[in-house]
Amino acid sequence: MTIRLLLADDHPVVRAGLRAVLDTEADFAVVAEAATAERAVELAAGEPVDVVLMDLQFGPGMHGSEATALITARPGAPRVLVLTTYDTDADILAAVEAGASGYLLKDAPPEELAAAVRTAAAGQSALAPAVALRLMDRMRTPAEALTKRELEVLQLVADGLSNQQISKRLFLSQATVKSHLVHVYAKLGVESRTAAVAAAATRRLIRTP
Repeated sequence: MTIRLLLADDHPVVRAGLRAVLDTEADFAVVAEAATAERAVELAAGEPVDVVLMDLQFGPGMHGSEATALITARPGAPRVLVLTTYDTDADILAAVEAGASGYLLKDAPPEELAAAVRTAAAGQSALAPAVALRLMDRMRTPAEALTKRELEVLQLVADGLSNQQISKRLFLSQATVKSHLVHVYAKLGVESRTAAVAAAATRRLIRTP
């Protein structure tokens, strides 16, 4: 059986490289490409696709996790395998919660990528070893791990947003945003926004600009 693939990445060179690697597999067929997350959602709904290889960052447009959630929400939807350079807790949790069947880093060797595609197509979980380890570490120390919402708030702090801007972005009250930050400070053992961002970046919990 041929596994039909959709490549979703905003860099043409990356898509060309992926196509070159995937075309060497006899049971793979790249049937569509998307340069934006919005286009990936459209193609996943209209083309005969089995697996979407989804990047996370698409510039100013829709995020890859948002696209993943829209794609996987449809009955009979294709599987989504996230293929990104980011291995932070914030990105991993967002993708998994959105319904991604797998999470792989772009520096994965071709054989690992091919195996992940086949695993995702079969309806099973395909996680890069480093990603699986991070998730296991979170499970071992749940009291110390930042929640998905706390990571979202802290990521927006790192992006330079104020509490008021964060509250509007996440549809939360400013009091709730402050409460999340208090919990973040306690878990990270810090006392300021700057220190929280620095500590989280060092632990690869969030991305920094």
